[in-house]
Amino acid sequence: MKIVLDTNVLLVAIPFGTPYYPIFNAFLNGAFELCVATDILNEYAEKLEEKYILRPHVAENTLKAIEISPDVVYVSKYFYWNLITVDPDDNKFVDCAVAANADFIVTDDRHFNVLKDIPFPSVRVVSADDFVEMLTGVRPAKS
Repeated sequence: MKIVLDTNVLLVAIPFGTPYYPIFNAFLNGAFELCVATDILNEYAEKLEEKYILRPHVAENTLKAIEISPDVVYVSKYFYWNLITVDPDDNKFVDCAVAANADFIVTDDRHFNVLKDIPFPSVRVVSADDFVEMLTGVRPAKS
């Protein structure tokens, strides 16, 4: 299975013991292929550095894990669909998903809901809760 992981989900999936850690753990164990493009990696780096400013090793180790993983698909985008108008910055994830022929985008960002009404290109979106349930068979418990 090939997925595109929105930054908001990556950030909540890294800490061990959170309801979303199974996503990052599944990635580390090769349960899915993570599709990325340069602009997505740049956003990952920026947001990880912001979140882990007092623990920069967490950001560095996370980015290194992505960089060296055999389960990362590096995507070159040649067409920009511009399907999300409310927050155009989110289009990088859509464009990557289309170019990679990904199974879906994992996000909790409501801006992606517009994709449900766009027949072409078809881009499936699943929530972090749904993805954890796909991976583990168990819906995450909210704290």
